[in-house]
Amino acid sequence: MQSKLDYLNLGCGSRFHPNWTNIDIVSTGPGVIAHDLEHGIPLADNTCEVVYHSSLLEHLRPNDSLPFLRECHRVLKSKGILRIATPDLEYICRVYLEKLTAALDGSIASSHDYNWIMLEMFDQAVREHRGGEMLAYLRQNPIPNEAFVYSRIGEEGKQIVKTLKQPIRHVLVADYSPRRLAVFMKKLKQRTYTLYERTIAHFLLTRKSIKALDVGRFRLSGEVHRWMYDRYSLGRLLLAAGFYNIKVQTATQSYIPEWTGFCLDTTPDGEVNKPDSLFMEGIKIT
Repeated sequence: MQSKLDYLNLGCGSRFHPNWTNIDIVSTGPGVIAHDLEHGIPLADNTCEVVYHSSLLEHLRPNDSLPFLRECHRVLKSKGILRIATPDLEYICRVYLEKLTAALDGSIASSHDYNWIMLEMFDQAVREHRGGEMLAYLRQNPIPNEAFVYSRIGEEGKQIVKTLKQPIRHVLVADYSPRRLAVFMKKLKQRTYTLYERTIAHFLLTRKSIKALDVGRFRLSGEVHRWMYDRYSLGRLLLAAGFYNIKVQTATQSYIPEWTGFCLDTTPDGEVNKPDSLFMEGIKIT
C-alpha cells in the first residue's frame, strides 16, 4: 500500500482516500478525524502538499469563506495545491435560461427540466426541512426527466435515488457493527434530548415560536447552502486568499499528480460524482 501522503481532504463525507488525512465534522469512516472546521484546520503551518474540499464552500457564510481559504493556504507547503469543487452557478444559470426558453416555446420535456434546474438554483438555499423539495422530486416514481436529472447530479445522485426506492425495513441491533451501534445510540440520545427540549418549549413558547425554533435549528444544521460561486467570483476569492496560477479544471483534470486514481471527483469507472460542480485550483507560491 502507498505510504501516507501529505494530502488533506476537508469535509470528506463518505468520499475519502485512506492515504490522505481526512476530516469531517463527525467520523464517517476508518481514520476520518472528527473536527468542526469553524475552529480552523487542526494542522500546523506548511504541512500539506494538497488541500481538497468538495461540496463544502457553499455551506459557509460569505464572510467566512475568505478566512477559511486563508486557513487552507496556511497549512499548505510552498507550491502546494488547493482544489475546490462547488456548485457551478454560471452553468446552472445557463441551463436555466436554455430550459426556460424551450419551456416557453411549448416543450413539455424542457418544462420538467426547468422544474429541476429551479430547485438546483434555490432549494438548498431556502429549504426549511431535511431534503427540501429536491428530495420530494427524487422520490417520484418515475422521475419524469430522469436522464436529465442524472446528468446534473451524477453518480452521487443515482445512489440517493436508489436508496429512496428501497423498501423501508426495521433496523435491528444485530445489523450494526460496534461503530455503527455507537452512532445509532448517539443519535438516539440526541433525539431524546430534543424531545425534552420540545416538551419544555411546549409550555413556554407559542406554536409560531416553536416553528421558528425548529426552522432555525435546521438552518444551522449545516445542510443549507449559504452562497454560490462562478469561475469569476471563486477566482477572485482564491486570489484574495493568496493563491496564484488559478485555473478552472474538470473532474478528471488537476495539478495534483495522478488525480483520477484517488477517485474523489469520479468513480473507479470514470463516472463523475457531481457533474454540476465547478472545479477550480490554485497554487501557494510562498
